[in-house]
Amino acid sequence: MEIAICDDEKEIREQLKRLVEEQRPDVSLTCYASGEALLDAGKRFDMVFLDIRMDGKDGIETARILRKADEDLLLIFITGLKEYVFDAFDVGAFHYLLKPISGEKFAQVFEAAARKVEKKHKQETFLIRNRNRNVLLRKDHILYVESRMRKAEIHTCRGNYEIYGTMQALEKQLGGNFYRCHRGYLVNLAHVLEYTTDSITLTGGMKIFLSREKYNAFVRAYMRYLQNGGISYV
Repeated sequence: MEIAICDDEKEIREQLKRLVEEQRPDVSLTCYASGEALLDAGKRFDMVFLDIRMDGKDGIETARILRKADEDLLLIFITGLKEYVFDAFDVGAFHYLLKPISGEKFAQVFEAAARKVEKKHKQETFLIRNRNRNVLLRKDHILYVESRMRKAEIHTCRGNYEIYGTMQALEKQLGGNFYRCHRGYLVNLAHVLEYTTDSITLTGGMKIFLSREKYNAFVRAYMRYLQNGGISYV
């Protein structure tokens, strides 16, 4: 779980860091002293604790920019004044914490947020059995799946994995962001770079076959994916 803390008060940053690590010591945590520093980092987070009143870009302005880049980001605002809370919910805040921050209140809000992130991650991961070991793959890392008789080879950004399984079963398990573009291939729509009537080019330049009979259906599926807010990883 990737978490950012953005507050111009060092004491608040340190307090939040301590509270997060006490509750979830295994998370990846990064602290920023301004909205500009957070945005300039260009990193993708699961959750951001964001102070509303800061010099330069305030928390609301920073949140609007973050929200445009990631609709699923969990935003938890930090504020000393209740009247700013309504502004926080205008940008889709998950919750807010009032200063001084109560450890008990923090624990409740953070646990609820962490569970929501973990549920999302569970939906976005795929457990396989490869060479007598269990491997948890992120679906967004999968480029395509290739049929190999009774086996299938899963091609990812970080390597390939051979498993026993049918394309029909994998198509069902991986879900709607994957499309059966050919009898022997299942492609992740998020990694499509370009396509012709007989091939699809993916992230990194890899080309796979596109069945001519499936061309029109593929285009409709890809357009529907984009219209529904699909995120391309290319």
